[in-house]
Amino acid sequence: MNCPILILAAGGSTRMAGRDKLLETVGGVPQLRRLCLAALALGEPVFVALPRADHPRAAVIADLGVTILAIAEAAEGMGGTLRVAVAMLPPCPRFMLVLGDMAEIGAAEMRAVLDAARAHSAPVTRGATQDGAHGHPVVFDAGLRPQFAKLGGDSGGEDIVRPLRDQTRLVRLTGQIARLDLDTPQDWAAFRARTGL
Repeated sequence: MNCPILILAAGGSTRMAGRDKLLETVGGVPQLRRLCLAALALGEPVFVALPRADHPRAAVIADLGVTILAIAEAAEGMGGTLRVAVAMLPPCPRFMLVLGDMAEIGAAEMRAVLDAARAHSAPVTRGATQDGAHGHPVVFDAGLRPQFAKLGGDSGGEDIVRPLRDQTRLVRLTGQIARLDLDTPQDWAAFRARTGL
């Protein structure tokens, strides 16, 4: 097993006015399903962190070859999700994290970051915007796994990557897609108006 891909989909969509941003459609496909299909195209095992196994999000990926990780600790925030989910990944030399609401990240972007991680020995390899701003997806060397065990609350992986900024390999992706997450109905409306998806 070379690089498990962990899709973080355990958040509460609290800014969506009752809608679930990961069930919003992109090109007619629910966002979470679209992201899982893209990840599966890399030929690596795909794990999806959900708040619970019977969450409505599970229904849109139930027929895919992904492993659902039920993370009760997601209620703590991103730190709780990362702490538990990363610990549940199998032994591997590296692993990739993908945020569930990255609406323009696809297989090509994941593959570009993974290929760069395999070609170089940086502890962190991550997607970046065209102008070099750090973004997603992110590949971590397995040597960093113990640091995830210290996370909690709403602190995310940035607490781990920030001290490694000078050792991070950036992979510039098209435009701003490495940082485009859609958190509100207005974000989704603007995205659809721009892309037609």
